[in-house]
Amino acid sequence: MGLLDTILGRSKPVRPDLDQLFAVPSAALTLRAATGFAPTGLGSVCFAGVEGSAFARVRQDVHELLDADTGRGGIPVEFSRDAYGYTWLLARQPPEDAAALVNDLHAVNTLLQDGGFGPQLLCSLVAFRDGEGRSLALVYLYKRGTFYPFAPVPGGAEKRDNQLELQVRAALGDDLRVERDLSRWFPVWGAPGL
Repeated sequence: MGLLDTILGRSKPVRPDLDQLFAVPSAALTLRAATGFAPTGLGSVCFAGVEGSAFARVRQDVHELLDADTGRGGIPVEFSRDAYGYTWLLARQPPEDAAALVNDLHAVNTLLQDGGFGPQLLCSLVAFRDGEGRSLALVYLYKRGTFYPFAPVPGGAEKRDNQLELQVRAALGDDLRVERDLSRWFPVWGAPGL
């Protein structure tokens, strides 16, 4: 970062720290104790749509890596595209194995990053549900290296439970690097697995 960047107020972007994802299983225990939300075993990775043979190869690598256990009863990974044109990868693991789910999400992010698609990575999320059927996601912002909670209000309307999101932020402040700038807590409507 040079003198001109300092004068103009430009800052060096935060380098993504994918290892932050490994804090999610212990945060899940805290979340269950504090709010009653438990992992569903579903997690997603979102990235800007990319095409070409290089991406096709990375996509094949992701399938081979995550589908390796399908012969032993595992569930294959699914790719989808949302209404905004973003590509989502949905990974599944047993709800009680948050560590395996996080390993899958970390592997996908790493494969995409190492394949040269790091700039297209947007976020990863891990889904939770409580006894009342409410959904919650812990969203990892790839470019910020931080997490935030996303809690859609049940019923299909695009409304958020802001009170629950703030409660989760307070509960997980010691477990995860929580995004301080609330304007970066973007909604992820229709995210697979949520």
